[in-house]
Amino acid sequence: MDRIIAAEVFVRIAERASMTSAAESLDMSRAMVTRYLAQMEQWAGARLLHRTTRRLSLTEAGEETLARCRRMLEVAGDMAVTLSAEADVPRGLLRVACAQSLAQDVLASSVAEYLRRYPLAAIDLHIDARPVNLVQERIDLAIRITNDLDPNLIARPLGHCASVVCASPAYLASHGTPRSVHDLATHNCLTYSYFGKSLWQFDQDGERIAVPVSGNLSANESQVLLAAAMEGAGIAMQPVYSARGPIAEGRLVALLSKVVPLGLGVYGLYASRRQMPASLRALLDFLVERFADARHWPAGAAEAKRLKPAARPPDTVRARNRTE
Repeated sequence: MDRIIAAEVFVRIAERASMTSAAESLDMSRAMVTRYLAQMEQWAGARLLHRTTRRLSLTEAGEETLARCRRMLEVAGDMAVTLSAEADVPRGLLRVACAQSLAQDVLASSVAEYLRRYPLAAIDLHIDARPVNLVQERIDLAIRITNDLDPNLIARPLGHCASVVCASPAYLASHGTPRSVHDLATHNCLTYSYFGKSLWQFDQDGERIAVPVSGNLSANESQVLLAAAMEGAGIAMQPVYSARGPIAEGRLVALLSKVVPLGLGVYGLYASRRQMPASLRALLDFLVERFADARHWPAGAAEAKRLKPAARPPDTVRARNRTE
């Protein structure tokens, strides 16, 4: 870790007697402040702070380290660097984490365009459905679709992700078409392990509706559920960006046009704004631009409503109902 930044973090903690206040003043997550302090104590080979529930105070080793840190920062401040235009050119490697469906359906083309625009930059994509620890896994940016943000991370809003409830024509022919959200409780619903596994939420005329769902298949990757839905395994709630293609092809049917599944935010998450590399800043700005363009991210609520819903049950279902 950068010793100059660690020294500045330690000085700010000592001056404010609060790690939370130091984090706020440095525009840094508290988790990152804690990590810099731990590294500083490791370098010093001693505990630097007395910690109580009410306040922080310096140990004897902390007093000596504080003086050294202030001298280090003074020397560093005297080493003026003439910035050139090249300092703002995006360059170097960024480690970016995101889920499989987002990477495959959206991010791959976006990253390709970003790298064409900034040829000195490079990106290492880490594909994982689970939320990663940015600090421990040395991730520069995580792109997540969520409404549950980690307060220890800085979140840059990128866009809005709408969802659609859908099923294959074969499933509807065998099991009937749900007419209301409450009918979902009687269907085999394919659930996503990391979000809404047993409770799907909708907005209907301004009212929030939560429907308990269950089924015989769940997964921690939404594309697996999308593939299973196309094979007739059950009803799935999918991001519009993933499902719009199969719906347009007739492999899936959009359901429940009078309700809107709960929308999610799309965020770029990172640990600190301090000394943000030009490549990360440029990537965030690029993704904001990209997610605002309906050609690349047609995933708003209006787009979900434009997907053609099932107008009526398949003929086989109507015929079956007449005989029951």
